[in-house]
Amino acid sequence: MCGIIGIVARSRVNQALYDGLTVLQHRGQDAAGIMTCEDQRLYLRKDNGLVRDVFHTRHMLRLEGTLGIGHVRYPTAGCESSAEAQPFYVNSPYGISLAHNGNLTNATELKMDLFREDLRHINTDSDSEVLLNVFAHELGRQGKLSIAEDDIFAAVAGVHRRCRGAYAAVAMITGYGIVAFRDPYGIRPLVFGRRETPAGMEYMVASESVALDVLGYELIRDVEPGEAVVITLGGELHARQCAEDPQYSPCIFEYVYLARPDSIMDDVSVYKARLRMGETLASKISREWPQHDIDVVIPIPDTSRTAALQLANLLGVKYREGFIKNRYIGRTFIMPGQQQRKKSVRQKLNAIELEFKGKHVLLVDDSIVRGTTSKQIIQMARDAGARRVSFASAAPPVRYPNVYGIDMPTREELVAYNRSVEEVAREIGADRLIFQDLDDLVQAVQKGNARLSRFDTSVFSGEYVTGDVDGEYLEHLRQLRNDSVKQARREADAEGVIEMHNSP
Repeated sequence: MCGIIGIVARSRVNQALYDGLTVLQHRGQDAAGIMTCEDQRLYLRKDNGLVRDVFHTRHMLRLEGTLGIGHVRYPTAGCESSAEAQPFYVNSPYGISLAHNGNLTNATELKMDLFREDLRHINTDSDSEVLLNVFAHELGRQGKLSIAEDDIFAAVAGVHRRCRGAYAAVAMITGYGIVAFRDPYGIRPLVFGRRETPAGMEYMVASESVALDVLGYELIRDVEPGEAVVITLGGELHARQCAEDPQYSPCIFEYVYLARPDSIMDDVSVYKARLRMGETLASKISREWPQHDIDVVIPIPDTSRTAALQLANLLGVKYREGFIKNRYIGRTFIMPGQQQRKKSVRQKLNAIELEFKGKHVLLVDDSIVRGTTSKQIIQMARDAGARRVSFASAAPPVRYPNVYGIDMPTREELVAYNRSVEEVAREIGADRLIFQDLDDLVQAVQKGNARLSRFDTSVFSGEYVTGDVDGEYLEHLRQLRNDSVKQARREADAEGVIEMHNSP
């Protein structure tokens, strides 16, 4: 999960890109980067850390130009080195930079093809650099000194033919404009909008519509699966379908956890979808547990609040805020190491004892992934004096790893893998555990847009929409993503070791 942004404006874009990335910070806390363009010259600042820590006044002053792209990152397929912060850049052809959200499932084969056939060198483990070089090679095949939108659309069509997996990307072509494109399944989100200024029309592309809202842009629509949108430096907008057989299949976990509730993605209000998740979960509790003696419903901040409030209303049970959150601690799910995740939970949340003491508490969370956070929070509720602690998840059990850009490293690290609901309840210490049904979750999101006939539900069902994920690939991913491997990479980066890779 990453956040991307691109702006074509009539005045300097550095502050707007910074503000947009701050709004998208929830999508990645590991690194941030901005690249701008002015008079055929590029300006880049990127590093590990939060947006506020990466960009200081001296950096902002140097980011000149009315054209730019930005990125916030958390690591999945790559490592956590600052060398993998985005945007990435290649000078040939035309000078292209790119920021990417998602994960390519055939990145290894592509890397070999790029070296052997396209004569391109890849220096990092990031599949985003692979995607950039595939796009650059396809654009270079046009063989022109200057390019037009038809050449760009042909290049994106070439990307679709070669790349598999999830990719929502924004690319900047030096002195020309920006290109936004989305994989043929539309797995990761991407929207674009515009605003009228006295100097002329300005355009913006972003992972979520909330970034457009904050900067005063009017949402036009989502980038369609397989589509490319070209915005020139002169303010012309062109869009074209570039995939042969696009199949709308957005990631349903975006609506459960990843996206902000004030975003609209694929014409679905995330907030309304989460309200409906609370409704269907309440119906399941009433159906399967009609004689419950729940005294109070308490959400686990922040993502579950919307579903928990609706659930409490329908059950006729009091809703209370029982945990106070330290907002200076990052999102626990996307912390890089298991030990760091465990440590951060107690630092992040503090229980209000009077809301727990002597009560049967129903805790509501958006999902249960590793179970580490859930287990500690349940214990916190007991320590605060709760008589009983039940737990409800607005999502079904997460039993399979995500291969499309969310860091769920191995099946063995998922608490629901190969466990029944009762076994998961014992593992996390809950007196009773209720999961959302998958059909109900799909219905809760689909109700917002009837065009969405299919979703990527792979983390719940084990069915991967791209059709190219097998046991061998999952084992390869396990070796790349398990916490011990990441810890070794972090230690190397802390020692100042920069890996310079030889292509295969």
